Formats: sequence, structure tokens, C-alpha cells
Amino acid sequence: MTRTKSVSVAATVVVTALALTSCGSSGGAQVGADKKQTLTVWAMGEEGTRLKAVTDEFTKQHPNITVKVTPVGWDVVHQKLVSAIAAKKTPDMAQMGSTMMGEFIALDALEPVDTKTFKKSDFFPATWDSNVKDGTAYGVPWYADTRALYYRTDLAKKAGIDKAPSTWKEQQALAAAYQKAGAEWGTDLQPSSTGAWQSWVQYLYSAGGELIGKDGEPALDSPAAIRAFTEWAGYFKKGLAKKTFTPGYDVTKDFGSGKRPMFQSGPWMVANIDDQQPQIKGKYKVVPVPADKTSTSWVGGASLVTFKNSAHKAAAEELTQYLTTPKTQAKWYEADKALPANKAAWDEPALKGGGDSLATFKTSLDTAKAIPPLEKWNEFAAAVEGALAKISQGADPAATAKALQKTAEGLVG
Repeated sequence: MTRTKSVSVAATVVVTALALTSCGSSGGAQVGADKKQTLTVWAMGEEGTRLKAVTDEFTKQHPNITVKVTPVGWDVVHQKLVSAIAAKKTPDMAQMGSTMMGEFIALDALEPVDTKTFKKSDFFPATWDSNVKDGTAYGVPWYADTRALYYRTDLAKKAGIDKAPSTWKEQQALAAAYQKAGAEWGTDLQPSSTGAWQSWVQYLYSAGGELIGKDGEPALDSPAAIRAFTEWAGYFKKGLAKKTFTPGYDVTKDFGSGKRPMFQSGPWMVANIDDQQPQIKGKYKVVPVPADKTSTSWVGGASLVTFKNSAHKAAAEELTQYLTTPKTQAKWYEADKALPANKAAWDEPALKGGGDSLATFKTSLDTAKAIPPLEKWNEFAAAVEGALAKISQGADPAATAKALQKTAEGLVG
């Protein structure tokens, strides 16, 4: 899971009753989509509380299909899914975070996607690629997240800079100018703890690097990776970013006060800032992540998966089709502010009039790269975060990358 509107969001929706004996299908004979049936769906976080309204519309068009949506908290979903798979009592369908895909593909729990029904060309490439293992797709992209740079334009002008940073050099120069002009920190950058990898991967991709090389092995000590580690470390080495991190920290308030006038995050932060810091409306911009070789962010978000154990695969395919049509995706954006994964949805009125910030995220999605679906992603990410913690405190990037590479090689099979 990579969509974190705030730290509390991912853990807010708590499952109060989720008995495995009543949550899924037995995996028996398949039921045709035209037959009367109940389709069970698990959805996470805020999506779990909002999806029912959308599925009610689906049911009007498919009155024979009753859709039962169960909200599941991001903090408990992993264990719930693992337990359900072991008990062969999975739901028919689920929303699945992008970084969860690898593990559940490896568990052989997911039904391959029918690529005659769902076309890769309909979606942003990275949203599709995050679901593909050994040439087979196991999920259909639902919504997308990517990262962009937020910066205070008013404070930049006071610091003598009136141009958006488009390169690494310009980004560090702006951070230094902010601090010289009185900001406590030139930028916000997470140095350690869970999620720190999200502050670094865009540097890796923009430098031309990969998490996993073409040979299927980690590429964390490549020249591009070392360059990305070094650039990222420069903010801490020069005192432009704080070396310590408090779990649960939300940059919104400090962005509004000017203490941390620059940071990288996802699209949900636009609404957070406008709601919580209305005094800076019109005084900040969102631009693509600054470039090294390229400006390349990464894609998170969620896909829709059908479980092999489901007896309602035809109905699941119907609902998946409905949820990923351009019009439904546009309606979902209006309800949830989740970026559509279907490219055609961006031509719908709800998105075409979304302003400069939304256009920035569209540009970022066009060029973003996937997080590969690794079976041991959590351990892999934790290893990267451990290396980042050391580098932020002054460890040599090259030596740390070399040690990280050895650790990561043991996590990729």
C-alpha cells in the first residue's frame, strides 16, 4: 500500500466484524454473470467506506448481482488476506495495494487477468506493469498515485527565485535559498522509518536506475543508485533537511507556516493543504519531480484482483470492467480524489478542468515507473530504509549501497 493521505488514514478504517466463515466463496462451480448471486469485495482505507455508493450504481445495471463490500483497515488487511487464503475463504474480489501484489501472486491466490477484456494500452504503463509477473497480469489498475514536488512560490520569490526547480541542482539551490531566507529547513525529506523509501525512489528512477535490473537481480549498487543515494544524502549533509523523523509527522502545518516550504508527495496533499492551510492558497505550486537524466516518479495506488477461489469470476469481471471505465473512474475521482488509472478518464470533464496541479500529476503518470511486484517487498523496502537511515546520518553512499545490494540479493528469488 502506498497511498497515504495522512498517517492516520491508512489505519482509520477498522474492521469490527470479519468472520472468515462468512466472507468468501467456496471456489466450487462457476456461476454465470447473468445468474442471481452475491459478489463479495474487500476494499481498504477510505475506499472501503466509499465504494458501496459506486457498487449500488452497478447493481442498478446488474440487478441479479448483489455486491457486498467489506471495509478493511490497511493496518490489518495483510493478515486478513493471508488467513483467508489459508482457510480457502477469500472474498471474490479485493482492492490490492500496488506493493502487495508480489506476495499474493507468489501465493498463487490471484486469478490471471483476461487480457482480451482488459488492455494494457488503456492504462498508464506503470500502473499495469506493477501487476505483471513473468509476463502474466494478475490485477487491473483501479487508481494511481505518483509523487510530485510541492513548493511555496511566495517564499521562493522572497528568497530571490521565481522559477520552478526542474533539475536536481535547482531543487537543492531552492532549498538552500529558503533556509537562508529564514525557513527552519529547506525541504522536508523523510530520513528513516517505514515509508522512507518513498522519499528516495524517484531519485533512483530519475537517475536512470532500477530497483531490479533486467537480469532479475537487485540493482541497488549501480552507478545510478549510488548517484541517487548521494543526491538524496546531500540535503542532510548540508543541513537542508532534518536528520530525525517522528512517526506520524504530517508536513501540512509546517508547509503552511513556511518552516518546511518544500516537499514531495502525492495528489491528496492538494486537498489537505487547501483545507488545513487556506491562507496559502495560490501561494504554492505542484510541479514534476526535478530531473537528473529524466524527471521520473514512481507509481503506487491500487488494483482490482479476483481470487482463484472465487465461484463468481464472471461477475467479478463485470464489476472490474465497470469500475475501470473512464466515466466511472471520473466519478470515483470526484468522490475520492484518487487519480484514474485509465488514461481515457482524464478526458472526462471532472478531470479536464482540474487545474495545474492535476495536470502535473497526469504528466508524472505518463512517465512514471512501476514498483516491481516482489514477493518479499516489505523486507526489501525495510532494507532500503535501513540504508537510507545510515546515509542520512553521514554514512558513505557507495559503501552503504554495496552492503544493501548483498542484503537485497537474499530477498529476491
